[in-house]
Amino acid sequence: MLTLEALQSQIHSIEDLQAIVRTMKALAMVSIRQYEKARTSLTQYNATIELGLQGLLQQRRFSDSPAGRLPLASSSPDHALVGVILFGSDHGLCGQFNEQIVTYALDQLHHRHIHPDQCLLAAVGGRLIPYLDAAQHPVQQQFSLPSSLAGTPRLIQELVLAIKQWRFPNHEDQRPVVNEPADMPQPEIDRILLFYNQSLSATTFQPFTLQLLPLDPAWLHQLEQRPWHSSARPMVSPHWQPLLSALIRQYLFVALHRATVESLASENAARLSSMQAAEKNIEERLTDLTAEYRQQRQNSITGELLDIVSGFEALKNS
Repeated sequence: MLTLEALQSQIHSIEDLQAIVRTMKALAMVSIRQYEKARTSLTQYNATIELGLQGLLQQRRFSDSPAGRLPLASSSPDHALVGVILFGSDHGLCGQFNEQIVTYALDQLHHRHIHPDQCLLAAVGGRLIPYLDAAQHPVQQQFSLPSSLAGTPRLIQELVLAIKQWRFPNHEDQRPVVNEPADMPQPEIDRILLFYNQSLSATTFQPFTLQLLPLDPAWLHQLEQRPWHSSARPMVSPHWQPLLSALIRQYLFVALHRATVESLASENAARLSSMQAAEKNIEERLTDLTAEYRQQRQNSITGELLDIVSGFEALKNS
């Protein structure tokens, strides 16, 4: 049985831990609010991009001829390479956040019949690496997540550069790979998939998959068939190719930005949930220790009183 001094020391230590947990909980709530605002802004911006694509598609400027057809679906064989960008976290105290997204991504790749040898994987977040190593899935590139929204554009720029190197490995502007013969062409990436957690509420999230490239024909067809909520349609110049390229670039930017923001919001949601569970356990432990401390203190006081009474009785009878 612990002494009163040991119990008091444990209570003080747990109270200090409780203060840390409450601080982490408050920081997670502030971060979630910050990323929720960013997600709302990105949703509105994405709606504007979809309106631009809708107006362009509804001009019927894309025919079935090879010259006017959109490169929506890939003509590569089934064994073509696939680029995967997996979003996790760089920090801990977020429960099974990284383990769940890795398990989900590997299950999805298996379901799509994508072998690890066909996959080039980029991990956004260092905490993903141990789980990927345990699954014996190699990681070709690793990126660090920003600590705030201010660092998000730099991450997006790095991801866009990686995607460009994947899609156009033999472009003359690309730097040669180290220890790779200059005359050996590098294989092109057929598809690019994003795997990240999507925030549902302050404490819940779910894994999500997005095919970044090539563009989904079903999605574009849905945009084309969507009713235009205006009496006048936008005018499109005969040179529609630069406009299409600009809209696709903005679409890629928004998709990567939303994936980053959603993952960061989900990470803080997982951390908030973990801190709430930790706070509950700490409160229960404090209640038990406080009750034990009070019981032992009462027993000690009772023992001292009995000693005083016994001593007084002994003196009285002597």
